[in-house]
Amino acid sequence: MTDTKSKVKLSQWDALLVESLRSLGWSDEELLRRVASGELPADESEYQFDYGQLAVLAGEQPELFKQAVTEGYQIKYNTIRGIRSWIAVAFGLEPKLELEEGQEAVEAELSESQLNRLADVLSFGWQINGEAPAGGAAGTYRIEPVQR
Repeated sequence: MTDTKSKVKLSQWDALLVESLRSLGWSDEELLRRVASGELPADESEYQFDYGQLAVLAGEQPELFKQAVTEGYQIKYNTIRGIRSWIAVAFGLEPKLELEEGQEAVEAELSESQLNRLADVLSFGWQINGEAPAGGAAGTYRIEPVQR
């Protein structure tokens, strides 16, 4: 039995690559098979993803990669722009980026399941503020650095 606290850690870029492939509608099994066999698409998005990096990761650390895909992962270190990109790639949303010094944040309208998924992958040092509205509607949330 795997301890939920011991999620594997992925780089922010590897997490974006995984989520980009998931956005194609691939199951976990198909994603694992295609990465292992090198059957990877050319990326036409603004990100210009090179999925070959995932094949290298899967080849060098197959158990880590399999666990990240099938059981989830946590990002090792998030940046503000990386969080915005992850939300865009994983959920197909366009969150707002606030870059004013001391007020840096990503603002996004998220469903409860999206909120929970984001909270699971965020690296240490980030917090999510906002409240879910009644009735299960999407809420607006601010993802911002923890202020010390």
